[in-house]
Amino acid sequence: MKLICESACPDDYLAETEEVDFSHPAVAQCAEQRAAGAKSGQDYAQAAFEFVRDRISHSWDIRSHRVTRTASEVLRFEEGICYAKANLLCALLRRQGIPAGFCYQRLTLGDTPDTGYVIHALNAVYLAESGRWIRLDARGNKEGVDAQFSLGEEKLAFSVRKQYGEKDYGIIHSRPAPATMAALRRHTDCINMCLHGLPTEL
Repeated sequence: MKLICESACPDDYLAETEEVDFSHPAVAQCAEQRAAGAKSGQDYAQAAFEFVRDRISHSWDIRSHRVTRTASEVLRFEEGICYAKANLLCALLRRQGIPAGFCYQRLTLGDTPDTGYVIHALNAVYLAESGRWIRLDARGNKEGVDAQFSLGEEKLAFSVRKQYGEKDYGIIHSRPAPATMAALRRHTDCINMCLHGLPTEL
């Protein structure tokens, strides 16, 4: 799909924020470790993506009650929901000077529309070698979910089913959507948040 940058200022996609706290020593060290074996920016982006996808658990998958929000919290506890994991991936990319942002989908909470809807977060990264943005979903793979680093056809965690009212948002946000961060701030129990407290619209 066509991706459109929310901001015309490239530096906005490299900025440090409260949630994307890439100056935190643990985040900086993690970035350095991923960069050690990378031969290019693209190699690093893939290594960072696979680290967040595979090494950071999705809190719902492990039925954790902990709520994490900032990149450093996600790294410290090695878990987070998609909003939090997107913060960490963005931090790791920006730490190495690679422009990164946030993209969103509106999906059904369960398998059908009667279960309600939820906003799902993923990332976009600008790859200088190919001169374009691609979307990456570090949510975490499991049965039925197989997100991959792909320069061709997108391989995201979820395909949008328009017949169910699901939606792909083509905007690349420079900061996390306020509604997603508000949900993480407002709740202290992740299970309850995932069931009843996630935003249904941006």
